[in-house]
Amino acid sequence: MKNEIINWPNLSAAERKFALSRPAIAESALLMQQVENILANVRKNGDTALFDLTEKFDGVKLESLQVTQAQVNAAKARLTSKRLQAIKSAYDNIKRFHQAQITDDIRVETTPGVICTLKTEAIASVGLYIPAGSAPLPSTVLMLGVPAQLAQCPRKVLVCPPNKDGQLADEILVAASLCQIDEIYNIGGAQACAALAFGTNTIKPVNKIFGPGNKYVTEAKKQLSQQVNGFAIDMPAGPSEVLVIADENANAGFVAADLLSQAEHGLDSQVILLSDSEALISEVQDALVEQLAELSRVDIAKQALKQSRLILTTDLAQAVEVSNEYGPEHLIIQTENAQVLLAQLRNAGSIFVGAYTPESAGDYASGTNHVLPTYGYSKVISSLSLADFSRRFTVQEITRQGLSNLAECICELTDAEGLDGHKRAVTIRLEEQPITEKKTIENQATDEAGAA
Repeated sequence: MKNEIINWPNLSAAERKFALSRPAIAESALLMQQVENILANVRKNGDTALFDLTEKFDGVKLESLQVTQAQVNAAKARLTSKRLQAIKSAYDNIKRFHQAQITDDIRVETTPGVICTLKTEAIASVGLYIPAGSAPLPSTVLMLGVPAQLAQCPRKVLVCPPNKDGQLADEILVAASLCQIDEIYNIGGAQACAALAFGTNTIKPVNKIFGPGNKYVTEAKKQLSQQVNGFAIDMPAGPSEVLVIADENANAGFVAADLLSQAEHGLDSQVILLSDSEALISEVQDALVEQLAELSRVDIAKQALKQSRLILTTDLAQAVEVSNEYGPEHLIIQTENAQVLLAQLRNAGSIFVGAYTPESAGDYASGTNHVLPTYGYSKVISSLSLADFSRRFTVQEITRQGLSNLAECICELTDAEGLDGHKRAVTIRLEEQPITEKKTIENQATDEAGAA
């Protein structure tokens, strides 16, 4: 069955809002309560809860929570040289791009005698959540592990749901080894997030958790960020999405492939095509039907297409307006004037320009990060970067003369705000004898006493 073509200019405001609505995320009271119960169980029972919940939800009776170095070495030995090289190549490209994001401290003399510094330090301990629902995701290990490694986070903890044999995929372990992650646990779900936040006998708590997951993981991260002081999460998460802007010259087969590459992610994924060419959209419709039949995850992609949109716009300028309103996770531009459009596009997690730039490249090996804001959060939240694994703080150092230079400004503003204590903290220092003068007088007094 083909998706119908939506004629954007003919839609009312309400119809346009509906056309750009995302699939509903299950945030029912039941889900919230289920996750709350899991978190409480882990908080109370620690490791015992992790073993029990893994058996309950993953169907695996674990003998140990932690993956050993011997298991990592065995995983590396089992992989083909071709698979090892692919992981290494992706690692190198991701590292190269993120390495360029390393910044020096910023030191500025804002006024004579007043030095202000912006310093950056790595977050002490980070938790990296790697999903493993229908397939292992070594690419996500690299996307989280490389910036954590480059930021020099002292402690990097990886958690991932085990397979039916109670093991993690070889690719996961090899990717983790490349990123120098030596603390790996074969647990997943809300219980893994709880362990990272609360800590257990085996797993020490972390300061911040990163990574995508299912609705239980998303809800757990949300609740934990509100429950545990000093515990942070990377970003709100929702179903995967891609928006393609294409003109009459675009390759319909390429466009269809891009749409399906995202649709196969999950049942609640959403893909959108914006074009000013009805002929191109019609060709994409046919290509979708043809390519869909060839996918191994055809049932998932077919369901995702039900909440997806093929939208005809008056022109490409209108397509840009619609895209900016939607704020997609991934945005692909397949037009002749791609660079012109790029200058006008504001809201997207990551943008892919040109016919030979598939979203798959960013997902795996181009070098950019594939952990991106979804559900319209690209309007206010950036894609994951090196900065997310660090914290920034300021330092100021002021001489007596520097404080004197600032005093009039500070005192005038403290008077405006009625904060006498703030004003006194300045004036009391300037009323005192300068330290250098004080030392001179003290030295003179000492000398005179000695002479007497």
